Amino acid sequence: MGWSEERVALLRKLWAEGLSASQIAKQLGGVTRNAVIGKVHRLGLAGRATPSRPAKRPVRTARPRVVGPSAPRLRLPSSEPRVVIPDLEPVKLDDGRAATVLTLNESMCKYPIGDPTDPDFAFCGRGAFGNHPYCQDHARLAYQPSQARKRRTSGEPDELRRMMRLSAM
Repeated sequence: MGWSEERVALLRKLWAEGLSASQIAKQLGGVTRNAVIGKVHRLGLAGRATPSRPAKRPVRTARPRVVGPSAPRLRLPSSEPRVVIPDLEPVKLDDGRAATVLTLNESMCKYPIGDPTDPDFAFCGRGAFGNHPYCQDHARLAYQPSQARKRRTSGEPDELRRMMRLSAM
């Protein structure tokens, strides 16, 4: 349906009475709330007074927080020694160059050394450890135990962990 002069007059009257755009759309029929809002804007009808707002509550000043002495947090020493890997240089192959993607084979350590965009980038090239793609030193560096496994080996009983998790809920 189009906007005839009668419908525009009715729109102006209902808008002046303070009806919402949804209510006007229902009374007019055949138009949506958004169509009513668009026509109101195109006609330049006066905006409505904003609805009364509740009185502003006085701003509460925060009470100073009293912090008493607390026990320092204890860090239990980790049962696992920290992994310390010496800075390993790539192994030189028979031709005197370091291992590259093209020269690696299954039995060589594939740990990348250096920046891939650097011309000196190479792979470790030492003998692979077990069925890992890395040598023993790089395997220790690459395969860190998960946090859950670290907690389990730290001596904290499973039942205690479960109870702490349930009490936090």
